[in-house]
Amino acid sequence: MLSVLGAVTGTALTVVPLSTAHMASAATPSVQGKGTRVSAWSPSMTTGGPSFDHETIRMVVHSSIAGSGARITLSNRYSTTPLVVGAVDVAVQASGGEATRGTIRNVTFGKSRHLTIPAGAEEVSDVVPISVSTGENLLVSLYVPGSTGMSTWHSDAFDTTYIAYGNHTGDDGAAAFGTTRTSWYYLAGLDVVSATAKGTVVAFGDSITDGYRSSTGTYTRWPDFLARRLGARPGPQRLSVVDAGIGGNRVLTDVPNPWQGVSALKRFGHDALGRPGVKDVILLEGINDIGNNAGPDGQPLTAQDLIDGYRALIDEAHAARVRVIGATLMPDKGNGYYTPAAEAIRQSVNRWIRTSGAFDGVIDFDRAMRDPANPAALDPAYDSGDHLHPGDAGMKAMADAVDLRLLRT
Repeated sequence: MLSVLGAVTGTALTVVPLSTAHMASAATPSVQGKGTRVSAWSPSMTTGGPSFDHETIRMVVHSSIAGSGARITLSNRYSTTPLVVGAVDVAVQASGGEATRGTIRNVTFGKSRHLTIPAGAEEVSDVVPISVSTGENLLVSLYVPGSTGMSTWHSDAFDTTYIAYGNHTGDDGAAAFGTTRTSWYYLAGLDVVSATAKGTVVAFGDSITDGYRSSTGTYTRWPDFLARRLGARPGPQRLSVVDAGIGGNRVLTDVPNPWQGVSALKRFGHDALGRPGVKDVILLEGINDIGNNAGPDGQPLTAQDLIDGYRALIDEAHAARVRVIGATLMPDKGNGYYTPAAEAIRQSVNRWIRTSGAFDGVIDFDRAMRDPANPAALDPAYDSGDHLHPGDAGMKAMADAVDLRLLRT
């Protein structure tokens, strides 16, 4: 086992070398031969979204990496009826729902502007002749000509989506988009060919990773800060970062609220290992299992239940030749989740994450984020106010606590 020192927190982080088989890169070579195709943006989707009827949905995509040869993924994975798509366009965002003049590009699927996506399916577009810079925003406009029924969506976008009646995919301006929401609908990914990146880091987790209580439209989730750290390093950017967090999500069991997603055990293969170019997954999940005392088969949760769940995810990743970096669960005293029994499980799970050697590396968010005077609670400087979720400053502190040497660049 190799031990390195966390540059920000000063805590010891462990890096466990993979076997030779696991060290093989999962990055997807570009068919153009000029770079690597990586995931630039990719929220996890759930069921339970609203219906649309003869409307254009214009969504903001914040790219974590520079690239060209863009493709988008549309998902009908969690809907029960086919999705009829009338038109899709992509453009560079000027501001709000307004596109930069002259940048709108038609998006095709199998060379067609129109498509029907069966219930439970996803479709990846043809390559779109548009480039994007690191941290730049694109606008993806999706027109649905009929009633969609319940949509596949990502509820907590912490960004603004613009809705217009009728087909306004080709509009540069935003005058027709009279309604705004803060969710993404059907849009599940942007991937690009990067001339410099060698792969994708997937941040996988619950509302803390999803950015709950971070500021809307400012890209201050901890994975956003991590992407900026990687981009600010000397030399070309070697990794993209995508956020596979879902608010309320659990490791072991599905959540009764449908928009909080199926369990990590069910979605990990698709949401994490299915991303283009994935090389590393940072796993931060389990506090909702603990806080809801949600063990398998309706039984009370034990630390061993969570550990068994983590082992299953690690095994699945290693079978795909992807590394998994485990993150310790952060304190929550003062939140309704906290009880002495729940705290005992959290401490036991964190001890296993730190010492078992099961993960390919460890990020000790618990040590980085806890109050030195009250270690069962978040540091007040990082607390958003609910004693569970970090605010913007806390999100940055989380990203700063990631030793970049843990990531396979």
